[in-house]
Amino acid sequence: MGRRTPGVLAVSEFTEAMAQLAAGVAVVTVRDGRDDLGTTVSALMSVSLDPPLVLVSVGSRGYLNEVLLRQDRWAASLLSSGQAAVASRFATPGRPSARLLVAGTPHHRGPHTQALVVEGGVAALEAETTKVVPAGDHTLYVATVLAVDYVEPDLQPLVRLRGRYRAIGM
Repeated sequence: MGRRTPGVLAVSEFTEAMAQLAAGVAVVTVRDGRDDLGTTVSALMSVSLDPPLVLVSVGSRGYLNEVLLRQDRWAASLLSSGQAAVASRFATPGRPSARLLVAGTPHHRGPHTQALVVEGGVAALEAETTKVVPAGDHTLYVATVLAVDYVEPDLQPLVRLRGRYRAIGM
């Protein structure tokens, strides 16, 4: 990329720069009445140990954001390297109910949230939103971790780097 005028930032330039940062891939799910929704995220992070807090960033224009604004409890399944297909299904625009997206994939309902939890990942947690922060075209949800459903330290995590899902060689 060539030099740009100082103070002028192209969206493509910013996107390319951020694609250089490896990020863990997770599926965030929430139960809304009789329906289940979910999406793939690569912006999930630990915020605090005491109390245990996480932060997730969700696109503000999506239906999932509308649901998270009224449903405080949700789950996050941190995917393993063999789950790129699951990540792709939940990342597809116009996706159907999360129940259809997990068909054929081992999963269960989290006991604290009733949200779908994808099994076979490196970890899964259930959380309750404590703070909502509008941030540009996204909304940040800071949440208290209610439970860690499982941890599988022998599995390799799935990451997103340079626009692709990748396994980490350890």
